Amino acid sequence: MPTATPTPVPSPAEPSAAAAPADHLRFHKRHAHLAPTFGTDAFALKAEAFARFFGTPTFLGAQTFLVVLWVGANLSGLVSFDLYPFILLNLAFSLQSAYAAPLILLAQTRQAARDKASADADALHREALATANEERMARAAQNTAQMLELLEQNTRLTEMTKVLTERVEALTADMHKHFVKRDGHV
Repeated sequence: MPTATPTPVPSPAEPSAAAAPADHLRFHKRHAHLAPTFGTDAFALKAEAFARFFGTPTFLGAQTFLVVLWVGANLSGLVSFDLYPFILLNLAFSLQSAYAAPLILLAQTRQAARDKASADADALHREALATANEERMARAAQNTAQMLELLEQNTRLTEMTKVLTERVEALTADMHKHFVKRDGHV
C-alpha cells in the first residue's frame, strides 16, 4: 500500500508558490502608449506601415519600375498624356513627397520618444536591480556576521563542554577511588 509523503513546508527565506512572478517589463508599461507611432486605431497603424514602407527596397524598386515605364511609354509614343518635360510625373512626385515627408518625420520623432522612454525605463530597471543587489549583499554580510557569532558561541560551548567533561571525569575518578577505599579493596 502506498504511503503518503509529507509535503515540505517552505522556509521563510523561500518564496511561496502563491507569490506572483516578477514582472520584468514593469518599468516599460507606463510608456506603452508610445508603442504605436501614430496611435492605435486602424488609420494610425496603416499610416505607420506606409511610412515604414517608404524606405524599403521593394518600394524603391517598384517606384523606379513605374518611372521607367511612365517615361518609356511617353517617349516611345505609346501614350501621350505626359510628354517631355514630364510635368505630370513631377506633380505626382511632389504629391508623394508632400505626404511622405511628414509621415516619415513624425515616425522619426515618435521613435525618438519611444527610444528615450525605453532608455529611461531601462535605467530605472538597472537602478532597481542595483538596489536589490545591495540589499542582498547587506543581508549576506549580516548573515555572515551572524554565522561568525554563532561559530564563536559554538566554539565557546565546545570548550565549556570539554571543561565540564574533564570535571565530570575527574569527579567520577574521585568517586571511584572513594568507593573503592570505603569497601576496602585498595
